[in-house]
Amino acid sequence: MGSIRSLVLMQLMILLNVILTVKASTPAVAKPGCRSRCGDVIIPYPFGTGRDCNITAGFFINCNTSFIPHKPFFGGNLEVIDISTDGQLRILSHASYDCYNTSYRNWLFYNFRLFEFSINNNKNKFTAIGCDTYAVVQGSYGQRYTTGCLSLCNNITDVSNGSCSGIGCCQTSIPKDVKSYDISLSSYANHTNVLLENPCSYAFVAEIDNYTFSASDLHGFEFQGKQFPITLDWKIGNKSCNEANMDVNNFACKEYSKCVDSENNSGYLCKCLEGYVGNPYLTNGCQDINECESMSPCNGTARCTNLPGTYNCSCPVGYEGDGKKSGTGCSLPNNCSSPLIVALGVGIGFLGLLLGIVLLCWMLRQRQISKLREANFQKNGGILLREQLSKRKGYREDVKVFTVEELEKATSNYNESRILGQGGQGTMYKGILADNQIVAIKKSIIGDPSQVEQFINEIMVLYQINHRNVVKLLGCCLETQVPLLVYEYITNGTLFHHMHNDDATFYLSWETRLRIATETAETLSYLHYAASIPIIHRDIKLANILLDDNYTAKVSDFGASRLIPSDQAQINTIVQGTFGYLDLEYMLSSLITEKSDVYSFGVVLMQLLTGQKVVCFKRSEENRVLSMYFTSLMKEDHLLDILDPRVLNDENVGQLMEVATLARRCVRVKGEERPTMKEVAHELAGLQAMPKHPWSKSNLVGEESEYLLGKFPSTYDDGVTSSSIGIGYDSIKNKITFELESAR
Repeated sequence: MGSIRSLVLMQLMILLNVILTVKASTPAVAKPGCRSRCGDVIIPYPFGTGRDCNITAGFFINCNTSFIPHKPFFGGNLEVIDISTDGQLRILSHASYDCYNTSYRNWLFYNFRLFEFSINNNKNKFTAIGCDTYAVVQGSYGQRYTTGCLSLCNNITDVSNGSCSGIGCCQTSIPKDVKSYDISLSSYANHTNVLLENPCSYAFVAEIDNYTFSASDLHGFEFQGKQFPITLDWKIGNKSCNEANMDVNNFACKEYSKCVDSENNSGYLCKCLEGYVGNPYLTNGCQDINECESMSPCNGTARCTNLPGTYNCSCPVGYEGDGKKSGTGCSLPNNCSSPLIVALGVGIGFLGLLLGIVLLCWMLRQRQISKLREANFQKNGGILLREQLSKRKGYREDVKVFTVEELEKATSNYNESRILGQGGQGTMYKGILADNQIVAIKKSIIGDPSQVEQFINEIMVLYQINHRNVVKLLGCCLETQVPLLVYEYITNGTLFHHMHNDDATFYLSWETRLRIATETAETLSYLHYAASIPIIHRDIKLANILLDDNYTAKVSDFGASRLIPSDQAQINTIVQGTFGYLDLEYMLSSLITEKSDVYSFGVVLMQLLTGQKVVCFKRSEENRVLSMYFTSLMKEDHLLDILDPRVLNDENVGQLMEVATLARRCVRVKGEERPTMKEVAHELAGLQAMPKHPWSKSNLVGEESEYLLGKFPSTYDDGVTSSSIGIGYDSIKNKITFELESAR
């Protein structure tokens, strides 16, 4: 009976310990507000990516974002693969080679320079490979040295895999405290006797455990361009612990840490005290280890209490012993049948039962949440996304999947004050992630299953685009009731805002407008002709062209876009877009081609020239649509009546007329008569580079006016009148997004 009671009490105490244990917070890695990783590499302080994020300039890590995923570099061009707060840094370095054939020699010898850190002599070795090879490695930074090794063999069959004893492969050690190396290779007989089997010699410094010699290494050229990991030793400053501790303001070791001198007392490292873990170079970086949670050091019936840097085991009431597994443990005394023990057992049993019920309810709740998230994932197109991604292997794979909690915290639970804008596809919020990165979060329309395919389509389109003038997709979340996309945050709003809002603090000059138009045209040309699978945007308008701090164009909103396989020139789709920008031929035929984007871009050019909105109900009925109004004025040689007076002057009137002519060509009814986006981008780039010439607005008549404006046939000369346009709209009114605007 006593043993059964003891077993029950033991199980109840274990359950109580599990329920009440509070997990320690994750130790910090970098300084607050600083980047803690670059790509797959964690960057702990004292290293950092600039400003105050690294302790000195010698600890600067350059995170190159042009790579996918991002890559960190140290000392200029040395790629970093791992950083440890224990005083070691791992980088990649190239192999040197010396190759021969019957007519010439091809060689490349690499050198290596460090200024503060040194090469770890215990973890790295110098290796040379070849059957007619002698290699020398020497250095002049830090400790000066020269060493090398000799590798010979008459036949490739003489070598042994895994052996670097001098037959096909040789190795030698690197001295202590060296900060550079220069490799040189040479041959006794230019590999003449082994040319077919071993035309090249190779040499490199690499970690001992990261290279194993194989006879096949003697055959080919796989070492040319190959990189090997090297372990470096780093330390703080050049003072000993005692000397550094005198300067309290600059001493690197923070609370709950200790200072450790380097071997020659030149520089030091910091380590967390026993019982603590984390980054000893950060304030609050060393955090107490909860031994009760991670080690279970106490006997099963004993209660473990975590203490700063240590722990304590105590036996429950009625038991005796020290409670530790390594000691006597806890046991019942001889008078285990006393009423006090019985009452205590009943009380603990009831408490354990109550806590068990609470734990069961919590587990059921978590299971419900998990099922709900899985259901949301399927409803929001998660399975479709997986299928699409499986077909797109080879594209960039750095799109992050965010958790529900991350995005709720970033947007203050989607507070209305965080709304950046709303459109036909959803609402855009401003978000601030945990690492202080500002992002834009797109929340799709609630409960609209028809939006799922567009939402997944937008992910797939952006998944394969890598262009500086396209808003970058950072990640997504499909486990919420509403699907979410996370983009880079573009700081300066939309082109629509700068063109039409009276509160815009800076009006756009013609030079800025022309540059924005050129950048947008080049982006569309890239989508049509340079993307691995051509892309038609389908919704080009001012509101979908964002501007950064430098007023650089960023094309956004790919929810309506379509991927066009190379074997198809056009695709039959439901008509979708914004009225006023829509291609008339597309509206009537439902056949989408890249010329539909050309039409929409032509309307954008007209808005940049005139400053007017695409649809204005204050104009007469036949002139409400800007493209028709603009074209009719050009046919009547009255274009100057509609050009924006804020940008019109004697110097640029000729350039404005050239752009107007181009815009008119873009909105021709027949798509085959419109230029391609490649041609449009080329012409705009030429106009942007063209020097300005003064023109007189008063003299812009007669032959000059006729030459500049041109005598083109009507843009709407294919039998499509304003009334027929109205019929086209009526047939698609449930599919088109309106941009309702008042007159200027």
